[in-house]
Amino acid sequence: MDDRNAPATKGDVADLRAEIKGDLADLRAEINQKLDQMNAEANHRYDDLVERIADSQTEVLKAFYNFAQTNQKRMVELEGNEAAIRSRIGTLEGRVLEIEKRLNIPPAA
Repeated sequence: MDDRNAPATKGDVADLRAEIKGDLADLRAEINQKLDQMNAEANHRYDDLVERIADSQTEVLKAFYNFAQTNQKRMVELEGNEAAIRSRIGTLEGRVLEIEKRLNIPPAA
């Protein structure tokens, strides 16, 4: 078999075919394994990306909720201030009415 100039027999060709088929089968198995590995990595990266997007959405929603809570507190404070001002104005109007009664000044329309 070391003589490279010797003619090949059908057996040699059959052996070569079998060897090539085995090598191709090994190559296919290796390629399929690599593809499966790449698919698994791609799926893992996709899952990580989806998780990060969901986390980002959660953070944005939390920020909006915090903003809404702050605004709600401000609105409650403003409404309280408005009620206090209305009460003070009512008190002042009552005092002016009492002064007008004492001075006998008719109230203006």
